[in-house]
Amino acid sequence: MHLLKRTNILFIFLIFGIIPFSLNAQTIASGSQARKTGSQSGKTGTNSQSGKSSADSPSQENSSAQKKSPAQNKSPEQKSPPIAPADWPFIIGADEGLYGMDQNGNSAQLWTAGSVQKILHTDSSWFIRSSEGIFSSTDLVNWEKRSEGLPVKTIKLFQDGKKSFVQTVQEIKDLEINPANSEILVCATKDNVYLSRNGGLSWKNIGAPSFRTNGIKAVGVGNFPDLTVFLSHSIYGLFYINPDAVSPQWTELNDGLETLETTGNADEVSDIAVVLPFTANGAADSYAIPSVYVSQTFRSRIYSLDWNAKRFSLLWKGDGTFGTVDSLEVKNDRLLFIREGAAADLSLTDPLHALLPRTDILDLVHSIPEQLNVRPASLIIQDKKNGGADETALSELWLLDKENLAGRDKRAMNHEGLYLPVNHAMDSESLKPYLDIISERGLDMIVIDMKDDYGRLRFTPNNPAIAEKGRVFRPLDIDTFLAGMKARGIYTAARIVVFKDPELAKRAEEKYAIWDAASNKAWTGYYMEDGEKKFYDEQWVDPYSEEVWEYIAATAEELHSRGFDEIQFDYIRFPTDGINLSNIKCRAQDPGMDMESAIVSFLRHIRRRIDAPISIDIYGANGWYRTGARTGQEVELLAPWVDVISPMYYPSHFEQDFLAQSPAEMRPYRIYFQGTQRTSRIGRGRIIVRPYVQAFYLNVSYDRKYYDTDYVRREVEGVRAAGNGGLTYWNNSGRYDDIP
Repeated sequence: MHLLKRTNILFIFLIFGIIPFSLNAQTIASGSQARKTGSQSGKTGTNSQSGKSSADSPSQENSSAQKKSPAQNKSPEQKSPPIAPADWPFIIGADEGLYGMDQNGNSAQLWTAGSVQKILHTDSSWFIRSSEGIFSSTDLVNWEKRSEGLPVKTIKLFQDGKKSFVQTVQEIKDLEINPANSEILVCATKDNVYLSRNGGLSWKNIGAPSFRTNGIKAVGVGNFPDLTVFLSHSIYGLFYINPDAVSPQWTELNDGLETLETTGNADEVSDIAVVLPFTANGAADSYAIPSVYVSQTFRSRIYSLDWNAKRFSLLWKGDGTFGTVDSLEVKNDRLLFIREGAAADLSLTDPLHALLPRTDILDLVHSIPEQLNVRPASLIIQDKKNGGADETALSELWLLDKENLAGRDKRAMNHEGLYLPVNHAMDSESLKPYLDIISERGLDMIVIDMKDDYGRLRFTPNNPAIAEKGRVFRPLDIDTFLAGMKARGIYTAARIVVFKDPELAKRAEEKYAIWDAASNKAWTGYYMEDGEKKFYDEQWVDPYSEEVWEYIAATAEELHSRGFDEIQFDYIRFPTDGINLSNIKCRAQDPGMDMESAIVSFLRHIRRRIDAPISIDIYGANGWYRTGARTGQEVELLAPWVDVISPMYYPSHFEQDFLAQSPAEMRPYRIYFQGTQRTSRIGRGRIIVRPYVQAFYLNVSYDRKYYDTDYVRREVEGVRAAGNGGLTYWNNSGRYDDIP
């Protein structure tokens, strides 16, 4: 919703004379305490590599993200040695699957059924958290799916007039093993935490605190001495539960954690490390109370937990006002972690917690794309020399990327522009002031409605199927318009309002409309004022409808073919306004689908059809927090399918005291600086974040006091300081006197 519409490095493995592998591996992996667990019995499953689902794998459909397989990049004379899979020094997880690699760059693919975000290893078993759920193996050859009891999501496919479905486990946000008993595992979806007591063979839902929104990021588990499970939530912080208690309840555990300013809520915890101490003989003491360490996603902080006092103490604080720390790994008396562009560890025994840069790990991670032609997401480094089995386990390796935005369409990067109301583009006289602003302000992009907020087509389509579902209204001569923009070097984005569409909602006897289960007619949101119903000026079509998707796809396809550089989708969400939201019935909803799967299914359909940069507009809150609550706009799920995400971080739309600490006039900068970075981190650095900048006044308390040209300038400075993937000024009426 926009307001006012209703408002190469050298291969380090090969340099034996400089960095011998045996020394390097020991340096990396010696003394691992990690979260590696004691010996437990394991099962050998069947090979489950075949039949990869494409439900969460857009790379095959996005031509800009196509890659050769590792085998295609191997020279003919380079062959893998006869090595047992579990003895590979490096086990690597990537979008393309699981790999083993040795110090010479020889490799083998070990699992191909999906992307691998995390790898865990016990004395007897391997576990991976993947796009297809959780899998386990005793030998890295035979794999068994471990998903009984985990929720399933349904992705709808629509092609050649026929629909089909792909079912897979809902996205697993995190997976951890009890360091005292490797039969006990915990994992989480966006909504709930699941516990397994039999090595993942079956899972039980142990719920979550009664949040108003989803947004789980991390989990942990250990014996304190009772079995205790931890979770972190994007908005509400850290909680724990004793699932074996008579009446188990989630309890808040945020004391000592830094809060998001002006909110009182602990800022998101990115990782939870539950670690056992060692006994005198070097084994993990499974009877001891573990230590707990946590990090934060949006500020460079690491903490240790005093379990008895239920309070965290700050161990380490990075420089700057923003930073990401993740993938905590305790190795004897040092804590290894990943942050932006660096790996490091810090001493747990030195009172000053001296920090040691780990360039060995950074160089290793950077060498993997050169060797395998894949970008590592997770990694286990094994050192089995002299009978040892030391390991280092790392995840969230996108933080170490030399180049982010893998697979994204670079044509969409670094554009700054404005939204142009289509009525102001109808003739050269009305268009000229905007071309002057673009020239004078150094802008290079225009976003213009081609399907507007009222469902009207603002161009004349060549495809008659488009005109059958939409109403052409005061069409722009787009061929002439686009020729003029290209002559000036202006990048053009066609804005398509997707699911808010009163024109389509009333077509075919309201076949496509969201339905009101109470009144048995098309749904419209309303509010009460002076005892009377007041209806919002919005009508919505069903986001689950494949016929709606096809209409939008055909429209986008034609607009790109006729010259638009980018397709931008707005209102790609469910309704959010109305006291009667509970009455909504989506008649095209198929079993197993939810809001997020509807939006992903739609984008999957679009990505098959359009070879152009795709951008989407989202609520500011959905870019700020790891949640798709209310709208279905969950950045983690949407990021693989789009090139650009444009959060609407309008200061007027947040609570008026949000980030309004002194000096209060810096609030617009704070919102855009932090917000832009938060969306990028939630999207794991693989999306272009191009926010909409508020260039309009709204009659709310903060704007009444502070809105002026400096207000807009501070927004822009915030975006640019955050990395500047670009920005778009928004003013619904086309008044841009306030932009710097």
